[in-house]
Amino acid sequence: MISFTLHRLYRFYHFTASNTLLNGLLFTQPHHIFTFNPSWRHTKIDYFTTNPLPSSSSDFDSVVKRVCSLVCESYCKIQENSHFKSTAPKLKLPIDSEYLTQEQAITVVASLADEGGSMLALSFFYWAIGYVNFRHFMRLYIVLAMYLIKNGNFEKAHEVMHFMLRNFGEIGMLKEAIDMVFEMQNQGLVLNAQSLNSAVSVATEMGYVEMAEKVFGEMCDRGVCPDSFCFESMVVAYCRMGRVAEADRWLSAMLERGFLVDNATCTLITSVFCEKGSVNRALKIFNQLVELGLAPNVINYTCLINGLCKKGIIKHAFELLEEMVRKGLKPNVFTHTALIDGLCKKGWMDKAFRLFLKLVKSDNYKPNVHTYTAIIAGYCKQEKLNRAEMLLSRMQEQGLVPNANTYTALIDGYCKVGNFDTAYEFLRVMDEKGLTAGIFTYNAVIDGLCKKGRVEEAYKMLKKGLQSGISPDLVTYTILISQSCKLADNRQAFALFNKMVKAGISPDMHTYTALIAALCRQKKMKDSEKLFDDALILGLTPTKETCTSMICGYCRDKNVAMAKKYFQRMGKYGCVPDSLTYGALISGLCKESKLDEARELYNSMTDKGIPPCEVTRLTLAYEYCKSNEPTIAMDLLDRLDKKLWIRTVCTLVRKLCSEKNVDVAALFFHKLLDKQQSVDRVTLAAFMSVCYESNNYDLVSSMNERITKDFGESMAE
Repeated sequence: MISFTLHRLYRFYHFTASNTLLNGLLFTQPHHIFTFNPSWRHTKIDYFTTNPLPSSSSDFDSVVKRVCSLVCESYCKIQENSHFKSTAPKLKLPIDSEYLTQEQAITVVASLADEGGSMLALSFFYWAIGYVNFRHFMRLYIVLAMYLIKNGNFEKAHEVMHFMLRNFGEIGMLKEAIDMVFEMQNQGLVLNAQSLNSAVSVATEMGYVEMAEKVFGEMCDRGVCPDSFCFESMVVAYCRMGRVAEADRWLSAMLERGFLVDNATCTLITSVFCEKGSVNRALKIFNQLVELGLAPNVINYTCLINGLCKKGIIKHAFELLEEMVRKGLKPNVFTHTALIDGLCKKGWMDKAFRLFLKLVKSDNYKPNVHTYTAIIAGYCKQEKLNRAEMLLSRMQEQGLVPNANTYTALIDGYCKVGNFDTAYEFLRVMDEKGLTAGIFTYNAVIDGLCKKGRVEEAYKMLKKGLQSGISPDLVTYTILISQSCKLADNRQAFALFNKMVKAGISPDMHTYTALIAALCRQKKMKDSEKLFDDALILGLTPTKETCTSMICGYCRDKNVAMAKKYFQRMGKYGCVPDSLTYGALISGLCKESKLDEARELYNSMTDKGIPPCEVTRLTLAYEYCKSNEPTIAMDLLDRLDKKLWIRTVCTLVRKLCSEKNVDVAALFFHKLLDKQQSVDRVTLAAFMSVCYESNNYDLVSSMNERITKDFGESMAE
């Protein structure tokens, strides 16, 4: 039933003279009218300055009267056919927005609010802000909000403020809109969590997170108590920007207050943290949320399993799989695909294939395109291309259509083995099937060509990609920079680096490592150190390879003190030195005759279960032999297993023979015969030759007798 009041209001607007509308009984003139300044965007305005209502012309009056009449008519018709009368309906007015001036719009809102109530005024307001000339007219929002506050309708006043924030944010005036919300508090608007949520959500959606933080702080200072939605908005905003440290800070503050995120936000947090390399933190947050009462779903588990698999933490990923099954959740094809992909990336193809077959035999889920692509890529990585093509055929038999990633995996595999004809054939197949070869596909070919020394062809492929609209990415530049560094072409490497930066592509640690390694090989340590520091300034974390390159460079430059500093700093960067790192520093210490320090490092390395490479073993043992301390050399080598010991001692004997150090060579040769009765021909020939050259015939004779005796005993056995 349409209210009698609305009928009267409609009839009055429709039949009453215009001068009655503005000055008669039905229109109660507001206490204030807001001064309009056309240059409001560029000047500071006091929106609450009061002036008397200007004398109205008949044109002004008639337009206002007609619009009010049309609003009432449209509102009444919609209400007659609507069951939901608590919301403002969407009006259909037979006029264009240009029919009204901004001043007339304000008068219409004021008149409707006074006589028809909040819903009628709001209906016109929603219609008006659908047009640009009213949407960014701040006084329209303020006038309506003031009337709503006056009538005690704070909920709708907050709604009007929300629209103001969103619409002014569109034109870069969010700060001005927020300032106006705070000013409205002085006009009677009670700020609450809804006010804070509106300001924060609009600011974060538009990427103004710093502004959102300031608003959050000021609202709290004004006595507003934030709710979970406000905290969640900040967490989500920082996650979408990839700023995990800030997201973690806000999430911690949120959880401290007992608020809990929903499953969708949990998925976002997990995926972003894993993507940014903070997998352990993502796992900790996940467990904390579960402890606080979150019931994780299949998507939450799958997201975390995927992150663990990409990081290579396969064992923990399978533990999570078992946990979700215990909770009654059924892993889907995406869960299995993540695990298969993780196993493939680790090179554990047998386990990956067994899991793949389990999925094939499943009644609930079957492998999809992504599953097939993951296992095809795994076989391509191991250069088992026949199996990869067999799976491609199987995939097509199942009615699945290979995508660009599937073909890229095969192209990458064939490029790795140098079979570029087949790789180019798959490129042609992609083109025939309407699949666009993207930058990942071109990178696979360019990388393969560079590694096979076909650099000119790689640049031709890049040119072809550019002509087809492909833009080189970070990987493309890093491939070409690395190749230039291998060729010791620093000028080309840095030209590519500068071109990449100018194109707006930020280099990562792999790019810096390639350049640092090249400079270190050339003993340009000042330049290397500058690049290293530049990477740190950009917030990049040096890798094991970066630090090893710096250590090698300083050792080549005979500056072991600096090499040791970088070795000690590796723990700070989360890097664990490997056999190459230890070997480089041990070699540098040996060159400076710091053998005791080198031996200490060698023992530390073996105690940690890191096997020294043959060069390291040989270098340290040889240096002790040169220093007339062969007993220490023997003690070092005795810690090796028999196979490695024999190989190292044979090489050491040949090295000592080349240096004419017959006595020490004989010592190790005797030890060699104790371990192994037959000595390889090369080592035996080297030892005999140096004995003859040094006229040490007695030694030759005694060795021959021992070899003959040992051979006879072995035959008798």
